Amino acid sequence: MTYPIEEKLVIAVASSALFQLDEADAVFRKEGIRAYRKYQREHEQDILQPGIAFPFIRRFLELNKIFPERQPAEVVLLSRNDSDTGMRVFTSIEHYGMGIIRAAFTRGNSPFRYIPAYNVSLFLSANESDVNEAIKSGYPAGRVLPSAAEDNESDSELRVAFDFDGVIADDSAEQIFQKEGMEAFYSSETQKAKTAIGPGPLGDLFQKLGNLRTLEDEREEKDPQYNRFLKTSIVTARGAPAHKRVVNTLRAWNITVDETHFLGGMDKGRILATLHPHIFFDDQQHPHLDAAKKFSPSVHIPFGVAMSR
Repeated sequence: MTYPIEEKLVIAVASSALFQLDEADAVFRKEGIRAYRKYQREHEQDILQPGIAFPFIRRFLELNKIFPERQPAEVVLLSRNDSDTGMRVFTSIEHYGMGIIRAAFTRGNSPFRYIPAYNVSLFLSANESDVNEAIKSGYPAGRVLPSAAEDNESDSELRVAFDFDGVIADDSAEQIFQKEGMEAFYSSETQKAKTAIGPGPLGDLFQKLGNLRTLEDEREEKDPQYNRFLKTSIVTARGAPAHKRVVNTLRAWNITVDETHFLGGMDKGRILATLHPHIFFDDQQHPHLDAAKKFSPSVHIPFGVAMSR
């Protein structure tokens, strides 16, 4: 039976993003592939500890329990391992009951080239080179960063937070800011306030999350007692009057979000400390993702002008 993967919101995750692999990676770097393969076989039944993306992925898959008739969420493992050394990862996936059944093992080759084949809207990895190459190829990818945030397993929501420019929207406005300065940026954004910005690298992910919010809207209309599970937010350094273009872009895309924070350059950590998203996407590692790491698992989107910083 052909699986309707094109009807799903598909997230691809590398084993380095899903689990903690520091010990195994150390064996590979110090002793080579043979020692690594031996180590993984010997520890095949040793369950890996959750990695940076684990809390997000675990909750994302809960959407299939909320909408069992639609099964809207799909996670695919894209791994540089081969299927032999990857057995330990699947053993851990089964242990946590995550429901991931599809995988591509590429034996040392970059797995991102399979993003279109699996209809992927987001590829998460800790491998900086893989993520950079994926973005350069026009694919939606992000590098998970170390985080001090702790997951509250009793938390009954999935909160996803995005920066705006260079993440869900393109970086055309950011380019003006970088090349011409703040005054030119505000002048341009005021002139273009009613013109929607084009989608960025995570535009498709954002749109499909919006579709899932619509499903919850329908559920809420039928059942006023229903507690929403998915909550999306935008946390942007923009301030007034540049906020108008964000609002008009969301209107043009027909997407609503639960929270929007126009910070006018304020430290994003101050908002994330209260919001506590289960994942936060930003194109600027310094200073924004540096400020986020205490409060949220975070992902760097190295897109456009951000690639040069």
